[in-house]
Amino acid sequence: MATKTDIAVIGASPAGLMAARYAALGGAKVTLFEQKEEIGKDPHPANSVYKGMMTITGEKVDSSYVVHTLKGMKLISPDGHKIKVKTEGYALDKGAFDRFYEKKALSEGVEIKTGTEVVNLRHKESGVVLKTASGNSETTERVKAKVVIIADGILSKNAQAAGLHTMKHPEDIAWGTELTIRAPGIGESDFAEYFVGSHAPGWKSTYLPRGADEAAIGVYVRHYGQDVSSFLDSWIARFKDLKNIADDEFEIIERKSSGDPIVTIPDQTYTDNIMVAGGAAGQSGIGYAMHAGQIAGKVGAMAIAKGDYSARMLSKYRSNWRSSLYTEHVFGRIGLETLRKMEDNEIDELFEVFEDEDVSSLIKGNTFNQGLSVLSLMLQKKPASLLKASAYFRNK
Repeated sequence: MATKTDIAVIGASPAGLMAARYAALGGAKVTLFEQKEEIGKDPHPANSVYKGMMTITGEKVDSSYVVHTLKGMKLISPDGHKIKVKTEGYALDKGAFDRFYEKKALSEGVEIKTGTEVVNLRHKESGVVLKTASGNSETTERVKAKVVIIADGILSKNAQAAGLHTMKHPEDIAWGTELTIRAPGIGESDFAEYFVGSHAPGWKSTYLPRGADEAAIGVYVRHYGQDVSSFLDSWIARFKDLKNIADDEFEIIERKSSGDPIVTIPDQTYTDNIMVAGGAAGQSGIGYAMHAGQIAGKVGAMAIAKGDYSARMLSKYRSNWRSSLYTEHVFGRIGLETLRKMEDNEIDELFEVFEDEDVSSLIKGNTFNQGLSVLSLMLQKKPASLLKASAYFRNK
């Protein structure tokens, strides 16, 4: 005999926790399944969020999970040209962040089953039957749900089992490793730093101050497979040199690896009875994934209220997401694909255009208007720089 629930959420990711909470707020009976024994333990390496990303969720940043507040970020070209963006940001205790949103979901009546893996799902009449397994036990349980929201991360087997091709460009996942490090005063800076160029092909190497003597550094690379160790080793050596850190002052506290679907672009994110949100759907960034979860939860609750779990009904999830976030993802892909195809000297020349500008004023309004502002500044200061941006069309 199968246990019954209105909505089953797979994965306690930021998208999953928000989906569960908002589905419950909409009046649905919700059960969330998380494979880990404890939410917040061994969290995903994503470790920062900026105010603009959280604003779209309507959520207020809580001091309980913030370890260091940032004034903004610096984008740095291969030759060291810097673009400063003033925008409030936060280095996170990601475990505390996940537990904070776990409590919010519980407070809305979500049933959370940790240490429970969904090992199979299949469509049945008027719903989906999940097969779950708990811990090391060979005992399995059947759960019947009217709607399932899959939010179990970038390597989701459940999205595959549902027959959904969730990303348009899965080959473009950025694979990376983040290190938490300790060195004298390394966490005191007010700005995060993101370095682009051939040393981190396709994306970035990073420095995120976390207060006092702690920081996070990492590297994310596209088109070179999941093993980024050679790029990471080179970045560690370069980082020590940039920050004048002696070998005996540099300590690695923690190492985490994962993938970032930053430019993969969501594709098939729903079908009859099923929606996919967050990393599993190619929706990158903590704030953006949370908002996608909110949308999925609301649509799921609406489907329950109407008694309609068809793909046509659940398509509201895609249409609402596209109207809110699609442009952000497309512009992001164009920008990062352009950088990936540019030579280092071209990136340096492009950064020179913005080096003395307050680009904070260019990131206001919607993405389209931001893009027009950037193009306008390029034309005013250095028209030839637009030719560098045409690298996007190179066959590379």
